[in-house]
Amino acid sequence: MASVERLAALERMLGNRPDDLRLRFGLALEYLNAGRSDEGVRELRIYLEAADDEGNGWGRLGSVLRELGREAEAIEAFRLGVEAAERHGHPTMAEEFLQILRDMGS
Repeated sequence: MASVERLAALERMLGNRPDDLRLRFGLALEYLNAGRSDEGVRELRIYLEAADDEGNGWGRLGSVLRELGREAEAIEAFRLGVEAAERHGHPTMAEEFLQILRDMGS
């Protein structure tokens, strides 16, 4: 299925099930894959407000914000990603985010 078709399908499904966090996360990733960064950021933020993310969502948000030059927001996302990864027992992910923060001078 082409990216445009996947996006349309996910948007329809999410319209029918707006509280489905997996659909929202999937839609965010499709937006990012399609180069629609602002929409991807929006959907990731909605997802992260409601989900007990284990770190992956925070890392993706941090990465796209960094690509967009929104350094302060990216740093905050990676910091929250470290906390989430540690809370869920993912030390490797936490260390990866800490390294990114060090590379960013934070």
